[in-house]
Amino acid sequence: MKTIFEKTVSGRKCTELPESGIPAYTLKAACTRAEKADLPELSELDLVRHYDALSAKAYGVDSGFYPLGSCTMKYNPKLNECAAALEGFTDVHPLQGDKSAQGALEVLYLLTEYLKEITGMDDGTLQPAAGAHGEFTSLLMIKAYFESKGGKRTKVIVPDSAHGTNPASAAMAGFEIVNIPSLADGCVDVAALKDAMDGDVAALMLTNPNTLGLFEKNIGEIAETVHKKGGLLYYDGANLNAVMGIARPGDMGFDIMHINLHKTFATPHGGGGPGSGPVLCKKRLSEFLPGRRVAKTDGGAYALKKASPKSIGNVRAFYGNFLVCVRALTYIITLGREGIKDAAQKAVLNANYMRKRVSEFLDVPHNVPCMHEFVASCEKLKEETGVSALDVAKALIDCGIHPPTIYFPLIVHEAMMFEPTETESKETIDGAVEMLRSVIEAARTNPQELKNAPKTTPVGRPDEVKAARKPIVAFGKIPR
Repeated sequence: MKTIFEKTVSGRKCTELPESGIPAYTLKAACTRAEKADLPELSELDLVRHYDALSAKAYGVDSGFYPLGSCTMKYNPKLNECAAALEGFTDVHPLQGDKSAQGALEVLYLLTEYLKEITGMDDGTLQPAAGAHGEFTSLLMIKAYFESKGGKRTKVIVPDSAHGTNPASAAMAGFEIVNIPSLADGCVDVAALKDAMDGDVAALMLTNPNTLGLFEKNIGEIAETVHKKGGLLYYDGANLNAVMGIARPGDMGFDIMHINLHKTFATPHGGGGPGSGPVLCKKRLSEFLPGRRVAKTDGGAYALKKASPKSIGNVRAFYGNFLVCVRALTYIITLGREGIKDAAQKAVLNANYMRKRVSEFLDVPHNVPCMHEFVASCEKLKEETGVSALDVAKALIDCGIHPPTIYFPLIVHEAMMFEPTETESKETIDGAVEMLRSVIEAARTNPQELKNAPKTTPVGRPDEVKAARKPIVAFGKIPR
């Protein structure tokens, strides 16, 4: 498919604008560019057809099966979109007074209250713009907490199965990273945690269920170990979809956490945004929360309260990605208490059903009842045929489904992480399993064929190492 620049016809325009009645103004030379802007020239019809054709090539949850593990890609109900499109929400301005923004303030208040109830936390903020931003915010709060007590803790413990953003966020906040291993069963090595836990450790960052899709069965002992040394327990909410409405991080002993609204509460996800990463915490960390938050007055109205003197300050302009919050609140209200629980149970059911079927023809290192996701391995397949997890993933694109996360977590070689989510039907999962089975069979009979996949996409297989190390980022015509 040609680029928009390659379709240019000199002098062609979308429309003719009438003469402007506003007097012309000549900018200073320093404010203008010497050369003419290299912009495409097309008719409106050609322009519309070009971008409509591009949109048809994009793949998303609405297009087909999207079992991307570790990054819950849930279907976004259209009702959520209708709510977020209401004029009272789209036309509100963050600087208008509280009296004229009561509906918007109520949305922020109610969503915070519901998230506190679902997580078992005491307070929270909706300001962070994404999950990793929520992690970073939480770590800044943890840092401020220890500084307020007159001490300084320099270390954060991160398990080897953690999301990559965990050590990155901790490092950005100025902490030294201490890694601890997992045991053969995929859970945290509690003995190693006890050895690493000393008076310099500010927090343990933990995902539960973890990235292998397994619930940390020793979470009580883990929490006790951290707290006994005066540390805090941080919950990465990326996998909350498996336990929402069933188990609460606050009840497990976690002190602070972030939630991915765009993963767990069915709001748009991917493409760089929008996102939302609310931070919830126990009462002792409340005064460090960022920004102004919504409170309910004695008269029943809603108002923005002043930030605490010990607040870490704003981490984003205003109050977060508001329309994402509207979508999340709509989802929670629509499902209700039992519906939230039911969604988690169905996510776990679908994952276990798929795990059981995939294990018939592909190695599943931790082939035990999982939560919302499981990890298969192509290590043996690669040893036998030379076909890697990357080759299998590329071949699945030709089958019309989005491939799973590959090569993560690092503790499983040639990993493929599947998360079918709760809204997928048995028929869809069965179809995906059979497609995967056919790819594995093809790997054994004609491995070279998979090395050339995908064949049905506008772009074949790029040199991914070169793309990562030597990217060409350019506006306008692509260098040849």
